[in-house]
Amino acid sequence: MEFDKVLKKAEEYRKDISQFLRDMVAIPSESCQERDVILRIKEEMEKVGFDKVEIDPMGNILGYVGKGLRLIAMDAHIDTVGVGDLSLWEVDPYEGYEDDQVIVGRGTSDQEGGMASMVYAARIIKDLGLEDDYTLLVTGTVQEEDCDGLCWQYIIEEDGIRPEFVVITEPTSLNIYRGQRGRMEIKVKTKGLSCHGSVPERGDNAIYKMAPILQELRALHENLHEDPFLGKGSLTVSEIFFTSPSRCAVADSCWISIDRRLTWGETWEKALQEIRNLPSVKESGAEVSMYSYDKPSYTGLVYPTECYFPAWVLEEEHPACQATIKAYKNLFGQDPFVDKWGFSTNGVSIMGRYGIPCIGFGPGHEDQAHAPNERTWKDELVKAAAMYAVIPSIYVQNY
Repeated sequence: MEFDKVLKKAEEYRKDISQFLRDMVAIPSESCQERDVILRIKEEMEKVGFDKVEIDPMGNILGYVGKGLRLIAMDAHIDTVGVGDLSLWEVDPYEGYEDDQVIVGRGTSDQEGGMASMVYAARIIKDLGLEDDYTLLVTGTVQEEDCDGLCWQYIIEEDGIRPEFVVITEPTSLNIYRGQRGRMEIKVKTKGLSCHGSVPERGDNAIYKMAPILQELRALHENLHEDPFLGKGSLTVSEIFFTSPSRCAVADSCWISIDRRLTWGETWEKALQEIRNLPSVKESGAEVSMYSYDKPSYTGLVYPTECYFPAWVLEEEHPACQATIKAYKNLFGQDPFVDKWGFSTNGVSIMGRYGIPCIGFGPGHEDQAHAPNERTWKDELVKAAAMYAVIPSIYVQNY
């Protein structure tokens, strides 16, 4: 393979990649509202010459290149979070902004930039005849921000698609990532008895029952398991709610949401039991449970799941990791930095639930995810497109 030609061809598509990304950014596409951006991606896939383009019943877009026996996939979720406080943005988050180095706008790093690079990687494969004994599947997946991995539960279970391995194109600053902590969404609920607020002793305040639980959860966070590679498990209380007849009454229920990050070796059963074992939880009789997710996709399809998203780690010696490292060395003439994500990705399903190997490589930076003035870098978009064009061939030729 002539790697210099791949880099040159990727550079030729710099303007096309940037314009396609700006077109996607201009279309608001929060979770469950991705229809219009999916159609824009379909248009671009057909323009660059994908062999087949489909939209599945959930609304994920599936673009195929090649007709080889070995199926390799690359994934980008194309939903975004909202824009938050507009006063924190220096430019309109959907109109965006670009100069010679960066593109600014919601979704540039997290993670429509990965989609732009993947689509033009397919064009490079076609231009340079890099098709080999593989079929490349490029997926633009929905609802990841709401429920990471749900899209791939559907693709694997209902579409019946099981690739040999998957490149996750979430932002890695062009590093190679081979794992991430998992997560859970946990609910803890206390119950009380309402009465008039002028005589609170007649009732049983559910909010007061929650107070010692909050303190013990804070202490529990400090003592969670730590893995040498993925790091320490963590938890934080992310929401608090209550019910009461009025503001002049004692609260009769209170519940909190916990964002629990699971490191390697932790299970959802253990995470729930650790909370149930807290003295304050036992004393108050609090209920501890896992949330479930059942929001309809933009197509109206409901595919319910529990809010449990397993950790995963790919060994550095695995062929998928080694092929990605080899691609990086051949293209850029240096060793890559191999690490892990701090946040969660669709890999929680692909590898965490189903054991399909995942490797991470993407344009953009983690610290831009969900931030105001989100941005990505044009050089990274171009280099990512080159990487995506060569990884499949290197993998099938060597492993």
